[in-house]
This record gives sequence, structure tokens and C-alpha cells, in this order.
Amino acid sequence: MTSAKKVCIGKIVGVHGIKGEVKVKSFTEVDTNLDKYGPVENKDGSKHFDIKVIGHSKELLRVKIKGIDDRTTAESLQGTELYISREVLPELETDEFYLEDLIGLKVLLQENKAQVGTVASVYNFGAGDVLEIKSTEGELTMIPFNKQYVPEVNIKDGYIIVESVLLNFIDEEENVENEG
Repeated sequence: MTSAKKVCIGKIVGVHGIKGEVKVKSFTEVDTNLDKYGPVENKDGSKHFDIKVIGHSKELLRVKIKGIDDRTTAESLQGTELYISREVLPELETDEFYLEDLIGLKVLLQENKAQVGTVASVYNFGAGDVLEIKSTEGELTMIPFNKQYVPEVNIKDGYIIVESVLLNFIDEEENVENEG
């Protein structure tokens, strides 16, 4: 799997009990599908895990990893991101994309289509997806990823359209000058 493009489907964020179960924040559309894609691996591909979803612990999944049978070993895995090969993911419908596909896209202003940066990363801190935008000058800012603030995503042509009011690195006077 290490040579193919990988997608992060979850992250180990804690432990549950004394028998080696871990708590996982799932990034799959249906959280309990975390174990439906086969074995997972860590980011650099040096560790492989056979996982089984056991249940829920609040908003997190309780997951059993084959060969991890005690709390101490489970604790050593905290912070590990779980990856699968992009090839095992289902085919997407038209106008659908994986959040991973947003990284690197050009960021254009809705008002005048001027490029102001690129998508640096995508996060979810629990209240919805957030885009981290890197300006052409290297400044970083975060904006909510929803239709109100990001009305258009065009994966094929490599850009997103954003509301400039959210970008703290956009000088309003400069933006007006660029329009006219």
C-alpha cells in the first residue's frame, strides 16, 4: 500500500479499558465503516493494523487492533493516523470529492476570481470541516468549509471559490482596487 496514494480514514485519540481497545476519531462518511476497507497502516507505512470496530464511546469509536492486548501498548499508539489505499475507496458520483482532494487547490475570490492562495489543509475539530488557506504571501488563515463561504469547488480545474470577507489576509482597499 505504501506506493499507492493513501487517505487518512481515522486517528487514534485515546484508549478504552485495560484490554488494548483504542478510541478512534473516524473520518469515514459512516463512522462504523472504519473497518470495512481492510487493513490500515500508519502514515509512513511502517506499521500495519487489522482493526475491528467494537462500538462507540461518546462520539468516538471503540476499536480493537489485532495483537494489541493491553492498555500500555494501546497508549503507545495515541496520535497514530490510520491510512488506507485510495484504490479501495468507492467510486464517487459527479460533483463529489474526498476532502483530501482539496489540498493544493487554488483559492479564488468570489468577487473577481483573483487567486489569493491555495488550500493548505483540511481540519475537523468537531464542529464541521475547516479549510486552512495559505495566501500567496505565505500567511495562513482558516475558514469554515460550507456552501455559504465556499460556494464552488472545482476539482477538475483545480480551484475553489471563497467569500473574501473571511480571509484575514485580504486588504479590502486592495481588493476594491483590483476590481476596478
